[in-house]
Amino acid sequence: MIAENLKNILSNISDEVALVAVSKTKPNLAIMEAYHAGQRVFGENKVQDLAAKAEALPKDIQWHMIGHLQSNKVKYIAPFVALIHGIDSLKLLKEVNKRAAQNNRVIDCLLQIHIAEEETKFGLNEAEAIQVLNAADELKNVCIKGLMGMATNTADESVVSKEFAGLKQLFTKLQTTNSQLKIISMGMSSDYPLAIRQGSTMVRVGSAIFGSRN
Repeated sequence: MIAENLKNILSNISDEVALVAVSKTKPNLAIMEAYHAGQRVFGENKVQDLAAKAEALPKDIQWHMIGHLQSNKVKYIAPFVALIHGIDSLKLLKEVNKRAAQNNRVIDCLLQIHIAEEETKFGLNEAEAIQVLNAADELKNVCIKGLMGMATNTADESVVSKEFAGLKQLFTKLQTTNSQLKIISMGMSSDYPLAIRQGSTMVRVGSAIFGSRN
């Protein structure tokens, strides 16, 4: 079932779009099923789960931290994490830089931009994003690869589409002075086709691959 779902999704997205299989709450058995079907990029939203799975599962898996990350937990994932999706403050970025240096690594990161109408979502506004990007020039052990945003949780496609378009617009604007920005991560199981139409280059898909949450 998982292999079949993966195949269906990959056949509907172009090679320019990276697929992050969101394995949060899923057992290692389910992840291995996706792994044997060829998937190598997985996303977790809890540091504890991420560290445990990275320890137990094949070493050629690229692990993405996709949830809200607290500064005091960065040290647990700094040795191996491939991409951190949710940099939402300069303080957090500095901590990632510090922990990456301790592990002789450069850690790739995305800036989380607040695009949703809900107040609860984390993220930077445009001015804050520019400030963090400028400060990142001095930090040698992190590389900001792009932007991430989560749309409002609504069935109204026009709202979601508008939010994704706004993120794409900001991405294009920031790219003019920051050539290292390559990734725009937006779109999940419910709205990834919409996100791709608005220019997403990375989608985070969980339930459409693994079935509903455990």
